[in-house]
Amino acid sequence: MNVSKRNVLWTFLCCGLGVAMVSLDNLVVITALPAISESLGGDIQQLEWTVNAYTLTYAVLMLPGAALGDRFGRRRMFVVGLSVFTAASAAAALAPGIGALIAARAVQGLGAAALMPLNLTLLTAVAPAARRGAVLGALSAVEGLAIAMGPLIGGVTVEHLTWQWIFWINVPIGLAVLPLARWKLAESRGPNARLDLVGTVLAGAGLFGIVFGLIQGPADDWTSTRVLAALTGGALVLGAFVAWELRTDLPMFPMRLFRHRTFSGMNAAGLLMFAGMFGSVFLLTQFFQGPRGYSPMEAGLRILPWTAVPIFVAPVVGFLSDRIGSRSIVALGLTFQACGLSWIAIRVSPDVGYSTLIPALVLCGLGMTFYFSPTANLVMSSVAAEDRGMASGSVNALRELGGVLGVAVLASVFTAHGDLTTPGGFTDGMIPALWTGACLIAAGALAVLATPRHRHAGRAAGRDGKAALQDTGTAPA
Repeated sequence: MNVSKRNVLWTFLCCGLGVAMVSLDNLVVITALPAISESLGGDIQQLEWTVNAYTLTYAVLMLPGAALGDRFGRRRMFVVGLSVFTAASAAAALAPGIGALIAARAVQGLGAAALMPLNLTLLTAVAPAARRGAVLGALSAVEGLAIAMGPLIGGVTVEHLTWQWIFWINVPIGLAVLPLARWKLAESRGPNARLDLVGTVLAGAGLFGIVFGLIQGPADDWTSTRVLAALTGGALVLGAFVAWELRTDLPMFPMRLFRHRTFSGMNAAGLLMFAGMFGSVFLLTQFFQGPRGYSPMEAGLRILPWTAVPIFVAPVVGFLSDRIGSRSIVALGLTFQACGLSWIAIRVSPDVGYSTLIPALVLCGLGMTFYFSPTANLVMSSVAAEDRGMASGSVNALRELGGVLGVAVLASVFTAHGDLTTPGGFTDGMIPALWTGACLIAAGALAVLATPRHRHAGRAAGRDGKAALQDTGTAPA
C-alpha cells in the first residue's frame, strides 16, 4: 500500500471515530432521561438541559472552532477538541448531581465544536480528487449512522448496563484516537494568520441568542419576553456579524462563499434536513416508548430499519456520486426522507401494527443515506481549498441549528394538537408534527434542485487536484 493510501486510511479512521463520538451524543441521551432522573433527580426542564446544554455550546461554537483551526492548526485543534470531549465524557459519567451533569454536557459540546468542523477539512486534504466523493461520502454516512443509532445504543446501554456507560464508552475511544491523531494526521492552516476576534465574538453571541431562544421556546412560550429577547437579540448580533465580516480585511468567515449557489443551497438543505429528521426521530422514539409501551432497547430496535440501511447502501451511494454527480442523489435522498415521514404520518395510530411502518422506516433510511453520502463532497468541492475549514464549520453549525430548530418547532406543533396523557392524544399531536417535518425536508430538496448542475467528479478530478495543490498551508505531520 502506498503512502497516499495509508494517509487516507489513517485520516479516515481518526476522523470517522471522532465524528461517530460527537454525532452519537446528539441523541444517545434521550432514551436515558428516565434513568438519569431516577438516579440524579431534577425537574423536567433540568432533564431537557442535559440534552440542550450539549446542543447549545456545540452549535454556538462551531464557527469559532473552525476559525481557531485555521489560525492555530487543524490537527492541533482536532486533538484539543477530542481531549476536551473525552475528559468531559468522563466528568458526565461521574456527575454526582443533575447540575454537574449539565455542566459536563456543556463542556462536551465545547470539545465537539472544536473537533467537528475540522474532520472534513483534514480528510479532504489527503483524499485523491477522483475518490473524494466516496471517501467524504463514507465519512458522512458514519455521521448519519451515529445520529440515527443514538436511540438504540442509548436504550441497550441503559437496559443492560447503567446510564453512565453512554458517556464512559467515549473515554477508551478518545484515548485510543488521540495518539493516532497526533502521529498520523497532516497539519494544515487557513490563509489568515490573524484571528478575527470581533467576528468570533459576534458569531458566538448571535448564535447563542438564536439557539437559546429556540430551546426555550416550547418551555417558556414563544411570545415570552425571554424568548423574544433572545431571538431578536441573536438576530441583531448576527446582522452585526455579517456587516463586520463584509468590511474587515481578514474576516473570520468569508461571506463571498454564499455567492456560490451550491454552497448556499446545500447549507439551506442541511438546516432543513436536520430540522425535519431530528424532530421526527425525537417524537418517534417517544412514541415507541410511550403509546406502544416498549422498553428503551425495544424502541431502539424498532427504529433499526431506518438506521441499518446506511451500512449496506452508503458505499454504493458514495461510488455513484463520483460517477454521476451529487446534486441529483442528494435531492432524491431528501425526497425519500420526506416521503417516508409522510408515510408514517398517514399510517400512525395508537394501535398501529409495527410491520406497517417498516417500509416507511426503510425509505427514511434510504433518504438519510442518499443525503449524507454525497453532501460533504458537494459542499467541499464548491469552495476553494483555503476556504474549506470555514465551509465545513458553516455546514455543521447550520445542521446543528437545524436540529435545535426541528425539535423546538415539531414539539410546539405536537403540544398545539396533542398531549402526553393518552395514546390517542400523543398521536393527535404526532401526526401534524411529522407532516411539518416532511414539509421542511421537502423544502430542502427544492433548495438542492435550485443549485446549478456540475460535471461529475471523474471529469473534474484534474481541476480539483490543481485546486488542492494551491492549499499552501498543508504540510505533512
